[in-house]
Amino acid sequence: MTWPVLLGALLCTLHLGSGSLDSEGSVPLAPLNCPHKCICAADLLSCAGLGLQDAPAALPAAAADIDLSHNALQRLRPGWLTPLSQLRALSLGHNQLEALGRGVFTNASGLRQLDLSSNSLRALGRHDLHGLGALETLLLFNNRLAHLDRLAFQGLGALRWLYLGCNELASFSFDSLHGLSVTHLRTLDLSSNRLGRVPVPDLAALPAFLKNGLYLHNNPLPCDCRLYHLLQRWHQRGLSAVSDFAREYTCLAFRVPTSRVRFFAHSRVFENCSAALARGLEQPEEQLQVQVGGPLRLDCNTSAPARHIAWVSPQRELLVAPGSRNGSIAVLANGSLAIGSVQTWHEGVFVCLATGPRLQHNQTHEFNVSVHYPHPAPEAFNTGYTTLLGCVVGLVLVLLYLFAPPCPGCRRCYRRACCCRRRPRTPSPLQQLSAQSSVLSATPPDAPSRKASVHKHVVFLEPGRRGLNGRVQLAVAEDFDLYNPVGLRFKVGSESTSSTGSEGLVMS
Repeated sequence: MTWPVLLGALLCTLHLGSGSLDSEGSVPLAPLNCPHKCICAADLLSCAGLGLQDAPAALPAAAADIDLSHNALQRLRPGWLTPLSQLRALSLGHNQLEALGRGVFTNASGLRQLDLSSNSLRALGRHDLHGLGALETLLLFNNRLAHLDRLAFQGLGALRWLYLGCNELASFSFDSLHGLSVTHLRTLDLSSNRLGRVPVPDLAALPAFLKNGLYLHNNPLPCDCRLYHLLQRWHQRGLSAVSDFAREYTCLAFRVPTSRVRFFAHSRVFENCSAALARGLEQPEEQLQVQVGGPLRLDCNTSAPARHIAWVSPQRELLVAPGSRNGSIAVLANGSLAIGSVQTWHEGVFVCLATGPRLQHNQTHEFNVSVHYPHPAPEAFNTGYTTLLGCVVGLVLVLLYLFAPPCPGCRRCYRRACCCRRRPRTPSPLQQLSAQSSVLSATPPDAPSRKASVHKHVVFLEPGRRGLNGRVQLAVAEDFDLYNPVGLRFKVGSESTSSTGSEGLVMS
């Protein structure tokens, strides 16, 4: 009986000792299927900067965000993401990928963000991005892309941000957008490529919210008059893609790489461009004035029946039936947009998107809604009241004029005015002169046979205070009027200092 008891005690001691060692001295085991040297934390997997040439074969099934950037990956196996049903973000930037291939993203239907930037991709085929129906952000900048299949982005119905900058693209299909759906797309970056020909009508047909996010700067664009007027209008409207990079929009003046000039800095290149060329390129926005609290209804009128109609609000929210998230905007069954009570945040550009078998996917209509507060109504002008008031005032003024005695101050002013009128006028110096003078006539006035020189009048004056030696010489014309002395001229002087006689004043 003693040996079984001792053997049991020894086994219990060994079991307890091994448990204490595991809990204190052993290293925790890595999560299931975590690749070697990678870091796994909850639903995150980071294998960045490890120099990997191939993607890990086994990946944690719970991974939602995988980072394989800054490695040396050259290819991706078809179906390598099959077990990752919860994957939302995948970073493959800064690798050496030259091609993708069919089936690379099979069963990655939940992927929202894909980073393929800074690789060596040269082309995108029709099926390279197949299976990414929920993708919202696609980063393809800083590659060597020179060719895009016409339907390279088909199936990416939820894509909102597409970055293709810093590549070698010489053309881009703006009419079909290579299979993209314009309903959700907000940013299309084509900057720093080799775009030498841009179809201006296709650019003008894009909806306003996509023009705001269409980046075309730092491309060898042609110095085309219609393109200049279109970009100038976008710049004046304040579209951020143009206004934020205005200095980087260039064009080739002489179709050689060294003849680049800035679009908005050297307007002399476009001096001979007529503004009439830009007319009709863009449909004018319909301007609407609405009061706060009033109703608003917008109808999306199309040239042909539309199968689907969607709206984009000024806040860049996609509006489909039944309406906005906050319930203030409703989309009716016929595609019209209705707002029961307009508020200030409803101000801006509403864009209608109509799609159908007979319509192009980019057929849009824009409505610029301005919201203002109601002005208080002015009081009605009562003509009868004002007429009666004018009659009363006039009657009172007449009675005051007839019966009210003048004030004492008015009496004094009246008497002073009378005294001034009664006071005799002071004679002028000429009148005094005429009173003191004696007029001598050599011949009677009824002797017409005498010469005109005989009709002279001599006036003798008393010596005045002015003049030299008390003598004043007066020269008077023959038809001189004493009571209207206009032509009177005084001549003061002394003929000689030794004269003994008095010099007269001669009137001729």
